[in-house]
Amino acid sequence: MKTVFLESHNIKNLYFGFGQFNYHLIKALAKIEHPDYKIVLHGKDIDWLKKEFGASFNYKKSFSLRRYAPFRIRKKYDLWHSLNQNIKIEPYHDIPYLLTVHNITHIKNPDSYLHEKVHQRFQNKLNRSTAITYISEFAKQSTHQYFNVPNVPEHVIYNGNPLTNVNLPDNFEPPLVPQKPFLFSIGQITARKNFISLVRMLPMLKDFQLIIGGKNTTETAHELMEEAEKLGVKDRIFLIGNISENQKKYYYKKCDAFVFPSLREGFGLPVIEAMLFGKPVFTSNNTSLPEIGGKIAYYWDHYNPEYMAQVFNKGMQHFSEHKEELQKKSIERANHFNWDAAAQQYAQVYQSIISK
Repeated sequence: MKTVFLESHNIKNLYFGFGQFNYHLIKALAKIEHPDYKIVLHGKDIDWLKKEFGASFNYKKSFSLRRYAPFRIRKKYDLWHSLNQNIKIEPYHDIPYLLTVHNITHIKNPDSYLHEKVHQRFQNKLNRSTAITYISEFAKQSTHQYFNVPNVPEHVIYNGNPLTNVNLPDNFEPPLVPQKPFLFSIGQITARKNFISLVRMLPMLKDFQLIIGGKNTTETAHELMEEAEKLGVKDRIFLIGNISENQKKYYYKKCDAFVFPSLREGFGLPVIEAMLFGKPVFTSNNTSLPEIGGKIAYYWDHYNPEYMAQVFNKGMQHFSEHKEELQKKSIERANHFNWDAAAQQYAQVYQSIISK
């Protein structure tokens, strides 16, 4: 039987995008019967992987030394799937190779970036690819804009929505229960997420608190709260750190609106998570976000605080006037992004490569 190797060591980082991608794709792949090949998962905690996925896969333990060329894996698998473009672990031999590209949003100044090691690593991965998958049309377009893409099959396969229901345990309450109407956002608090634009908008939205879930020990988080103090809104902003699935559901369910002013996203998963709850979504009109939000979301073209508040107020009024219709369309759009469907598409790509 042929073997498909998934370089999946990022699965350990479940609070981050790559970890979530690995986990939900692999979970969906476990449901598919593929008699022509066996999938091998590469990860550090084999016991945990076996507990999560059982006999659906074979397993190979990962070691950090494998990122260095002399210690690369020498087994000749029939297909190697690199689950994101930043992975340093590569096969020793020249074997069929599938690369999944999430984003190249770390490019801020392409002219200077071209000489950085990470650029060359990504270009090398493209060069060795037998096929390439992208998580959005934007990811594909930007890769072609900044890199030399080989003439190989390319596929856009959208990520699924890991939230499949809006149910919460009876009487569930998170540690922080808002006492006023609030806006919700989520993501590691870094400059790229642009949460500071929400802080600057808040003085114009007197009735709302702002709750942000995600890593809050960053320098950007400190700067954000300093700005909030200067603007007199520190008492209305809560950076609550990493949160559980039930906490996330609670805030999606209870918030008045979801706000996501990110500067650069390869996909923008929180947008469709919020839509599953039928919430008005306000996000940036850039990178992949319009592609994901479609005609349902409301968009900021820039981040002037007065302008952002105007878009917000106008969008909230529009949503209120058409609430039943827009909630239905939001939920339908969220359900359009499905991990089982995504896994079927990846399985078809695997089959197309190993059958050659």
